[in-house]
Amino acid sequence: MAQSAPTPGTSPRQGSGSAWASGGVMFAGVLLLVDGVLAVIKGIAGIASDDVYARINDYTFKFNVTSWGWIHLVLGIVLVIVGVGILKGALWARGVGVGLAALSLIANFMWLPYQPVWAIVSIAIDAFVIWALCTDRTKEAV
Repeated sequence: MAQSAPTPGTSPRQGSGSAWASGGVMFAGVLLLVDGVLAVIKGIAGIASDDVYARINDYTFKFNVTSWGWIHLVLGIVLVIVGVGILKGALWARGVGVGLAALSLIANFMWLPYQPVWAIVSIAIDAFVIWALCTDRTKEAV
């Protein structure tokens, strides 16, 4: 039996949201994976040498650079795992991805004085990941 073409303005997948959101989930998985790799690199740099990042004297959220390195390293590893889960289509990874992207966004905001450009790039990535994972409705239970 031939399958009919979807009506204009709809997607062939049942219950899908907008095309932006549907394609955004795959892109969010890739971005979460990239954000995790960047966090691992930031973490290794912070752990390996205290001279890599700027020293901040009077900052409210002041940790030593090695502590920030461990925070970014652990968060990065978990982000990579969840990013792979999203790319494989695991439903658990979407919810966890939103939570971890929010946590990463907060950590990068607190990291802002140490590496402003890198932190802003990571914040933008995290914001898009949160939006994409929250707006897609393609895998909802009926």
